[in-house]
Amino acid sequence: MSGKQIVACLAIIAFNITYARAQTLTDGPQLAKDNICMGCHQVDKTRVGPPFSAVAQRYMAGGQPMINYLANSIRKGGRGRWGAVPMPAQPQVSEEEATALAAWILSLATPAK
Repeated sequence: MSGKQIVACLAIIAFNITYARAQTLTDGPQLAKDNICMGCHQVDKTRVGPPFSAVAQRYMAGGQPMINYLANSIRKGGRGRWGAVPMPAQPQVSEEEATALAAWILSLATPAK
């Protein structure tokens, strides 16, 4: 194998790994399950924390800054925004995963009528 062929193979492998990672990050429900979010949240029902659909309704109007805000809240936690039970910090969730989760949560908002 020539040097150019090796470089081409490595580029293909890197692309496939990146693509597979991107596909995983676009699957919000799976990310939520993998990161144990569903232990406290549901999509449409209150559990320990608010339903994701309610979070989406509250923060959807902000656009991109709200994605960053929610991603930060996922990783650092929060208190007093949804009642007495605080959201514990989730530092094991990467910034990339937190951003993908936040984007998915916001996608659950129903359009204003």
